Amino acid sequence: MTTDAIQVPADAAARHAERTRRVADAIALKETDRVPVIYHTQFWHARQAGMNYRRAMYDYQALMDSCREVVLALEPDMYASPLRPAFGPCLDALGFKQLEWPGHGTRDDAMFQYLDREYMKPEEYKEFLFDPSGFFLSKYLPRVGTAFEGLDKLPSLPTLYYGRIFAVLPRFCDPAVTRAFERLRRAGEEGERLGACMSSFAEEMDRLGFPQSQGVMASSPYDYLGDHFRGSKGILLDMYRRKDELLAALDKVTTILLEHTVAAGSRHPCKLVYIPIHWAMDSFMSLEQFKTFFWPPFRRLLLGMIEAGLTPVCFWESVCTTRLETIADIPPAKAIYWFEGTDLARAKEVLRGIACVRGNVPPSVLISGTPEDVDACCRRLIETAGKGGGLILDGACGIPDEAKPANVKAMFASVRKYAA
Repeated sequence: MTTDAIQVPADAAARHAERTRRVADAIALKETDRVPVIYHTQFWHARQAGMNYRRAMYDYQALMDSCREVVLALEPDMYASPLRPAFGPCLDALGFKQLEWPGHGTRDDAMFQYLDREYMKPEEYKEFLFDPSGFFLSKYLPRVGTAFEGLDKLPSLPTLYYGRIFAVLPRFCDPAVTRAFERLRRAGEEGERLGACMSSFAEEMDRLGFPQSQGVMASSPYDYLGDHFRGSKGILLDMYRRKDELLAALDKVTTILLEHTVAAGSRHPCKLVYIPIHWAMDSFMSLEQFKTFFWPPFRRLLLGMIEAGLTPVCFWESVCTTRLETIADIPPAKAIYWFEGTDLARAKEVLRGIACVRGNVPPSVLISGTPEDVDACCRRLIETAGKGGGLILDGACGIPDEAKPANVKAMFASVRKYAA
């Protein structure tokens, strides 16, 4: 189903502009006609359509159809693309090893799971720092996907000059190398198909009057290394055993991430950059460690994005109450701070005049509560954190897949009932 089969409202363009402006004003910390609300989830719409997780991760069209139906019913100010987690075919093509997903380690009716493991050894910091691209080709990528196996047979790229190029040309026809490039070609084709679906769906929803809530994704430098290279245990030990190497790697990674995010963000029509933040919470590291390892490189990344005209949407997972005064050190009215477990009224008190806050209806209320519970929670958030502008209403971590439909409807209805 497409907009060809759906009547586009006559005022769709005006509604699109109105919704975009409402969110932009909230980011700018201006008072709005009402608090904006965003529809962000993994697969809630898919579950409402009767899909299990396996189908949701593989059937692009069915996932788009289910999301469109929900967005038209709830009428959020913005929505997150339903195809963000629909990477089953790409995972298959890559032989990806960092996830388990339906049919590959989890049941058809179970969510995908990330595998927290050590993908870079502690002694490999030096190799990574000296030549990140060489390390990726020869070590990291073959560890995380079978399609990359064979890239370790490639010659060291910085040594390819003048006559030496001819001497190592046979490496490029090594059977392992050609197999890797053929598998990557097929994976690239699948990625291109997914990207085309994402673009067409965004264009369709634009025509219906609904802007999307994120363009590209990014990662904090600490999470980049902790999540995808050293693992949670490894990077925790590195703060004590390899402080200098970790700090040097964080500095290098910040430059890499900033360059990539600015380049990708400049090409995307939506300038909101979603950054899930995993290891900044109060319970993982001390405030002193946060100020040493986490915040300085992340702040540099945020400042670079803001300077490039992008708006960071920082999703501070768990509770980050002791970080509030520190993370207030950014230019005013240039970012969204989305809090999962941090008291939003307290966050607004500290960040007033600095950042738009987003959140944070608890998943427990959306899953186990009543519509009246949800309504009361939303009213409290709107009348406290929304006072004076600078609030976007959302679930603490978006809409949980298990949320009751009546509770979700109550959340979206609340912004039209209560004034900040």
